[in-house]
Amino acid sequence: MATVKRPAPASLADPYYYLVNARTLVGWVLEHHGDLLLDGEKAQLAAWLGAGREARALLVRMVMRKGEHFRLSRLRYPEIGAPAPVAEELVSLGLVQSRTPIPVEELTDLLTLAELNRCFAGAFAEAGLVRANKGVKRDWLRARPEYATPRPFADWWPASQDRLLSLACMPLFERLRLMFFGNLHQDWSEFVLTELGSQRYESVAFTPESRAFHHRAEVDHYLVLHRLRERLEQGEAPATLLEALPAPLDNDWLAARRAKLMYQLARAAEKAGDGDTALRAYRHSDDREARVRQARLLERRGDHGDAFALAQAGLAQPRDEAELQGMTRLYRRLYKKVGGPAPAPVTEAPVVTRTLTLPASEERVERLAAKALAGPDTPVYYVENQLFNGLLALLCWEALYAPLPGAFFHPFHAGPVDLYRPGFAERRQDLLAACLARLENGSYRPAILARYRQKLGISCPLLAWPALSEPLLARVLSCIPPAHLKAIFTRLLSDLRGHGSGLPDLIRFLPDGGYELVEVKGPGDRLQDNQRRWLAFFHQQGIAASVCQVRWSP
Repeated sequence: MATVKRPAPASLADPYYYLVNARTLVGWVLEHHGDLLLDGEKAQLAAWLGAGREARALLVRMVMRKGEHFRLSRLRYPEIGAPAPVAEELVSLGLVQSRTPIPVEELTDLLTLAELNRCFAGAFAEAGLVRANKGVKRDWLRARPEYATPRPFADWWPASQDRLLSLACMPLFERLRLMFFGNLHQDWSEFVLTELGSQRYESVAFTPESRAFHHRAEVDHYLVLHRLRERLEQGEAPATLLEALPAPLDNDWLAARRAKLMYQLARAAEKAGDGDTALRAYRHSDDREARVRQARLLERRGDHGDAFALAQAGLAQPRDEAELQGMTRLYRRLYKKVGGPAPAPVTEAPVVTRTLTLPASEERVERLAAKALAGPDTPVYYVENQLFNGLLALLCWEALYAPLPGAFFHPFHAGPVDLYRPGFAERRQDLLAACLARLENGSYRPAILARYRQKLGISCPLLAWPALSEPLLARVLSCIPPAHLKAIFTRLLSDLRGHGSGLPDLIRFLPDGGYELVEVKGPGDRLQDNQRRWLAFFHQQGIAASVCQVRWSP
């Protein structure tokens, strides 16, 4: 399998470290995604690459900052020097514009209150707003029809000695960042954090197939979904956004993102009281929670027949355990109302419960319970979801970081991109089987401890390093039978997204060498569905697990 050179962060000793990192990112995209760029985009990159060092650096500084409009007076960096001649070069190359019209509300963001007063001195005096705060003045300006049309900065404030520069290439650099990282929540700071040692990542071999996108339409699709999600967060009507949603592509991970957005639109519409839009979005979303939500909404609207039919369909082919649980409850509520057959009796697993009465405290209730349950021969650790997820990662590290096509495509991945998607375990079936086999031949204990020492501090989505110490791991591995570990790991791997949470808060070691898992509930708190499913699983497997209900003493 052919491999490619890994990009590395620049040394922070170089004052132009950010420029070197940007050049690395751009070079990587040109090499691995160049076929997804248009000629005009390549021409913009060629112009930037051919510019002087200071001009290239200033553009990167602007790209890395928030927004697309910048006052020249606020673009001063020691390594760049006077920004005016550098800015002129960028303007001449078409990478930056100097007379972009901006709306008046954006102008108010760019000016201080004192500057705003000078800019609109006459208007504020005539309106009696001289002593008003900036927010009042901003609202007044937005409401005035004479200020409704966007204008260049120089036209808004002709007396100013400053200039406004606007990025003409921001969409391109956002596209480059997306093609490199495969998402838009990671940014240029990843290079810096890596060089500082704040973030460490596992080294995975890259292949020519290691890229997030294979067609330009996929990049466009991602960007459209991202914009729609931003508009939803800004409060735009879900019905409007639903109409703008693009048709699905033949791409599993983009289809999952689209389904998630469709589900979010449905939830927003439901909260806003727009039941029709919510139902339409739920029907077309493949998100695992959509069908149960749809059925519950139908039930609340009195459409019991449709809700019951949906419950029957869900029970016949449940998407996961959560849907099975939700549809079972719905069926039991509705079958009499629609004259359906009675459900088979369900015997719920018993839940062992103890009650602790403790003085009220601001400390986390889990830590209070851990202290109360601990003794000289019964140490208790607060581990929640970190213990078994972390053990699974340490045991199956080589499977987790196997360089499968599309699993890793840049050096800043904490884990494989398909970790929480359907098919993750199936793609690595043989590798995972080899890792789990260590539980049967007895080699799992030294393997996990060695991996812990070797990988300590490397970012991994299944590992919270501060929660796992080597003494804790040693004790866990000496007390928990391998059969229990295998059962828990197998369940986790069947659905890491669904089963990765809801695990008990505490592990309590017993004097006889055994252990028990304890879920802690504070006053007024109750078990969540995923916690109930784990407790039922533990009961089925013969694993000691209980609930500790904390009450405050009078």
